[in-house]
Amino acid sequence: MSTIPSLPRRKPGASGRTFDAQEPDAAPPGRALRARATEGWERFMRRVDIDTRQEAEECPPEGPRSPTA
Repeated sequence: MSTIPSLPRRKPGASGRTFDAQEPDAAPPGRALRARATEGWERFMRRVDIDTRQEAEECPPEGPRSPTA
């Protein structure tokens, strides 16, 4: 037998502490944030358009495949 006393068994369940999270006020985004978002979206769309054009120039259009391929 061990001479070291065993630890008390832990009982699962709530600790008794409660935490009330503060709900943030729902507010519309500010003018500066909307302007940044619009600017970023336009830049993204320009980049997609450029990438799509480059892919179209690099890759020949796919036609019907020959049975030997």
